[in-house]
Amino acid sequence: MSLLDSFRKGDSRALSKIVSYVENREDNYRKVLSTLFKDTGKAYKLGLTGPPGAGKSTLMDAITEILVNEGNRVGIIAVDPSSPFTGGAFLGDRIRMQDLSSNENVFIRSMATRGSMGGLARATKDVSMVYDAYGFDYILIETVGVGQVELDIIDAADTVVVAIVPESGDVIQAMKAGLMEIANVFCVNKADREGSDRIIMELNHLLQIKRDKADWSFPVIPTSAVKKEGVDQLVKAVMQHKDYLMESGLFRANRKEQIRKDIIEHIRVMLSANIEDKLHSGEAFENLLEDIYERKNDPVKTAVELYEKHYSN
Repeated sequence: MSLLDSFRKGDSRALSKIVSYVENREDNYRKVLSTLFKDTGKAYKLGLTGPPGAGKSTLMDAITEILVNEGNRVGIIAVDPSSPFTGGAFLGDRIRMQDLSSNENVFIRSMATRGSMGGLARATKDVSMVYDAYGFDYILIETVGVGQVELDIIDAADTVVVAIVPESGDVIQAMKAGLMEIANVFCVNKADREGSDRIIMELNHLLQIKRDKADWSFPVIPTSAVKKEGVDQLVKAVMQHKDYLMESGLFRANRKEQIRKDIIEHIRVMLSANIEDKLHSGEAFENLLEDIYERKNDPVKTAVELYEKHYSN
């Protein structure tokens, strides 16, 4: 039996191997993705982001438990900072999610950002597609949360939840990071701490302008993930947003926009690799670098000339 046959029969070991194959960009990984694509389109994707220390992993754990108890299969992508030495996921196998990893209806993969900006690993969307083809009902994507502008989560998820905590300045930090613009549901986690009422009030005040311009309510849900309080209401809000997207036609429109961006991204990656291969394959490029260093040429003009030589019609 081939690896793909085992994958289609629900073999978790085959899933793990294919995820690694795609994440590591092995030879012909695009052919694997192309083969699997016809089996996708059924999973709903939830993105969870927010500032460091917001308790995102604990929230993810609690959300997953609720979804699994309702009879769903859940695939989790936890995007971690890269190890500066190995390039691998710095937090490894997510010890905090150890209890979930033994559940046959849950599959967890930690992925390294490997220098990718925006809080998502480059292969996140591709691995999400593999999960979808495998048959998961929900795909949960947790971003790295190290302060980057994590706006590209909107290109990987259907519903985006932004988690913040009651500490002073979190709302302002979220605004500066652009997280207020991408969230569909807001979660004030660790809401048993002092100051949570003030943060909820501030959020509701800031969101009123968005609510006036949209048909969606942008709910603010207080939770305590450690105590598993309010998480059921958070999941309920996500499901309400899912229904809203389906009924309004936005789900289809958003998915088509994600596909458009995926196509462009695949082309960009292939062009980038092709350009690097061409430029680094001889002494000519070293001569160009020397000329620019000596101010006999400049990088802008050189880039235009190289582009016209290799790619212009």
